[in-house]
Amino acid sequence: MRGFALKTYCFISPVLFAAIGPFSRFNSRLRTFTAVRKKLFEELEVKLQSLSTPSYRLWVHAASVGEFEQARPIIASLQSEYPDLTVFVSFLSDSGYNARKNFSGASAVFYLPIDTPGNAKRLLSLLKPDLLMLMRYDFWPNHLLAAREAGTRMILAAAVLQENSQYFKPLLQGFYRSLFDLFDQIYTVSAKDTRVFREVFGCRQAETAGDPRFDQVVLRSRNTDKISRLKLLYENRTVLIAGSVWPRDEGFLLPAWLRLEKRPSLILVPHQVDPENMQRLCRELENQKISFMKASAIDRSFDPEQQVLVIDQTGYLAELYRLGSIAYIGGGFGVNVHNTLEPAVYGIPVLFGPRYHNSPEARELLLAGGATVVHDEKSLFAVLKNLTDHCSQRKTQGAAAAAFVQKRTGATALISGYIEKDYLKLKNREIQ
Repeated sequence: MRGFALKTYCFISPVLFAAIGPFSRFNSRLRTFTAVRKKLFEELEVKLQSLSTPSYRLWVHAASVGEFEQARPIIASLQSEYPDLTVFVSFLSDSGYNARKNFSGASAVFYLPIDTPGNAKRLLSLLKPDLLMLMRYDFWPNHLLAAREAGTRMILAAAVLQENSQYFKPLLQGFYRSLFDLFDQIYTVSAKDTRVFREVFGCRQAETAGDPRFDQVVLRSRNTDKISRLKLLYENRTVLIAGSVWPRDEGFLLPAWLRLEKRPSLILVPHQVDPENMQRLCRELENQKISFMKASAIDRSFDPEQQVLVIDQTGYLAELYRLGSIAYIGGGFGVNVHNTLEPAVYGIPVLFGPRYHNSPEARELLLAGGATVVHDEKSLFAVLKNLTDHCSQRKTQGAAAAAFVQKRTGATALISGYIEKDYLKLKNREIQ
């Protein structure tokens, strides 16, 4: 029997979500949430009309881009073995959908419909998925129940249970226990998460797999097409890559870099590359008398020893780290540090500000000796001076960063192996 809280939610959810319409007039995010879903089913039906009858349908749901990146290596692994596999991808957030709406590995990319019983049943009747893979979190009960009732197998991948999260609150613990019980298999990122799933929520189907993002960064690190024109320019140079930096990061980084006696070549990658921010950054560099050239305007006159390369385009930061000797990651003086795995995979030391506690991989990278926290211009200068003056220190920290990533790969093989078995079972039934 399903939990009382879960039954109550399913009963009142149509009323709750019906209230979004009136309230959306006063909230821009709610307006966007409802506007992008107005013709969702009609658009999805058009996308599905051209599909041939597939032998196996995999539905992947992710809250946003970060969670979807965890699914990408799993999808790629399965499609390399089974080209007839059909993949559907749904997103909750508009940022996730807009960033990956043209994902070539999916037959349809769409917004998850508002979570009512009617919407959930309609979606399942269109997709007819054999398996739903939900990434990390974003549990919408009506959709999960509809999938279970339709006979769809379900796995939760890259699952985490962070301390002090809502899952453990007394009034919600039973609710989530009922939700977790719907999944046929739960793959966690750590043994600690597995233990909590089993001991607190009674999920005997929980198993430690690791985080597929480690497999994804390794996969992406093999692609160098987008930086081919820059490789020769930075060959045999000490290079500092400043990735996803905000103005607060620049305020510490640029003065510290200017003070270095052995100044490395600098590639500056702002987190925002809109015209307004690029104009601000260029003015700041001019004010500090720093010679620079934008990536979009680079020509034969560019000299990486005398000029900073400013990246004013999106889409290849992860590859740029291959050129680096040291990486500074932005965000650590704001809400939270950005992606630390992308530089670590290349075996270079990683530096970031003090706000990293919401990033488990950043915390673990520090403990592994592959990263250093800086608190101000003075400490950043000291760390940069040490790493530029002492090549051996740079290599030691870089090796620790690379080992940290490599030791945590393998989640993709375990999760895709489960889906492969389910795929082959269906194929065998069809043959018989």
